[in-house]
Amino acid sequence: MNLHEYQAKEIFKNYGIPVPDGIIAATPEEAEQAAIKLGDGITVVKAQVHAGGRGKAGGVKLAKTPEEAKKHASSMFGNRLITHQTDAKGLPINLVYVEKGSAIDKEFYLSMVIDRTSERLVIMASAAGGMDIEEVAETSPEKICTAIVDPAVGISGYHIRSIGNALDLTNAQVKELGKLLGNLYRLFNDCDASLLEINPLILTKSGEIVALDGKINIEDNALYRQPKLVAYRDVTQEDENEIEAAKHDLNYVSLDGNIACMVNGAGLAMATMDLIQLKGGKPANFLDVGGGATAQRVAEAFKIILSNKKVEAVLVNIFGGIVRCDLIAEGIIAAVQEVGVSIPVVVRLEGTNVEKGRELLVKSRLSIVAATDLTKAAEQAIQLAKGNAA
Repeated sequence: MNLHEYQAKEIFKNYGIPVPDGIIAATPEEAEQAAIKLGDGITVVKAQVHAGGRGKAGGVKLAKTPEEAKKHASSMFGNRLITHQTDAKGLPINLVYVEKGSAIDKEFYLSMVIDRTSERLVIMASAAGGMDIEEVAETSPEKICTAIVDPAVGISGYHIRSIGNALDLTNAQVKELGKLLGNLYRLFNDCDASLLEINPLILTKSGEIVALDGKINIEDNALYRQPKLVAYRDVTQEDENEIEAAKHDLNYVSLDGNIACMVNGAGLAMATMDLIQLKGGKPANFLDVGGGATAQRVAEAFKIILSNKKVEAVLVNIFGGIVRCDLIAEGIIAAVQEVGVSIPVVVRLEGTNVEKGRELLVKSRLSIVAATDLTKAAEQAIQLAKGNAA
């Protein structure tokens, strides 16, 4: 679950992490009043969307007067912000954050993320702050300092010194950085975060280290023990199909292709998507219906799949271990009939009663191709999608 910048900064304040003063606004008038309350000087109007790259996309604007803050907010509300981290539709701007301007001396990048390879929390820092970190990693990887944190030890003086040296900080500034890292590490663990990013982290002209931006992602599997953070959820920033899938205990992620996938098991789903890509196709989604692939669950999965107008074929790849293949076949047939699927459907079943399951699919007389081999199933789905597109 992602948080907005203003929400991340509320949490930062609770953990003693310095942030500029700011006020959230839901209307242009509220943005104007917020600028007045923040006092004289420049304010910054920031669109609150779950995506990076807002500045380049026009989602962050400086205002010299409250009237200008109102004007900027008015141009944002009711529109969708398209950045390099969104799809072509962008994300709706329902809120703006009006923040007091800062006197910036230097900009840094700082993040904490779970590295699945080392099974540790990793701190990433760079003196090239305010830029897309992906661009820095690609063109100048030597500018990124990483520190792996052992959970049994936590953040040590070595971590602080190495990051401080990478950022070219003075001894006094390194000391402040140490406090900041300690607070961020505590926040990360307390909130069950999967990512914490500050870009930029700034050094002000008066020598203070301040979080000028803030991004926090919470691990979905830990939300049951984070009720206060769940209240921060903004469903307007999420994919409608993914929200609908969650209601039916389906794991769904939208992609850009034209071949929909319906699979039971996350590993099998990833392998199926990889095979489609390998054979020259493009998967339209990740969809894991789980071990209990009931007729109702499969029907709901088809509804979600077909709501994507780009889909031109469906590849169903299910292993009948917990549920027999003949029961899965019956569920697929019932779902296709209920939903009224009009595009080609390729079904590859394997497991208990697989022959009976395939026989049921063939006898259904529906536009279902019963495949016996996964590779051939992927190739058939790709070919049928091309024919359907023609």
